[in-house]
Amino acid sequence: MARRSVADIEKIWSNVEGVKKLSDRAVGIGPFGIGLDGLLTWIPVVGSVYSLGASGWLLLQAVRARATPATLAQMFGYLGLDGVITLTGEVPLLSIAPDLLDVVFQGHLLAAKALQKDIETTHWVEANEREARASGAYEGHVADMRRNPKLRRIVYLHD
Repeated sequence: MARRSVADIEKIWSNVEGVKKLSDRAVGIGPFGIGLDGLLTWIPVVGSVYSLGASGWLLLQAVRARATPATLAQMFGYLGLDGVITLTGEVPLLSIAPDLLDVVFQGHLLAAKALQKDIETTHWVEANEREARASGAYEGHVADMRRNPKLRRIVYLHD
């Protein structure tokens, strides 16, 4: 596997931002917005395929970015609820209420924000932890993290 870099993490953040906007905020009106997830929900099967595909892609990005278990659980919750709403909309006689709820509930947006927050609160190091400890650089990374109260953890990208 190729070694990851901070640029790779920044690209993940940027890609997640794109999905967040496309899925739930393509058209924004003040605090409200609608995106492909809300629009496609009215087209049987197509909306479900898009919603589940976008959810899977966001979770894959979270794994690639080494998100914390708590962030993954939060994302699973948002995306799971979004998926249940989307799939309930596929039931013919029940579809109006879930379809309306799918337009209002922005699960992809919430999950993407959770992942982006996780990325922003991580001190990324392009090194191996074992080598950083051996060279004494580890203490410097911990000191960097302590100086910035926003940071909550250190991730060594070459581990």
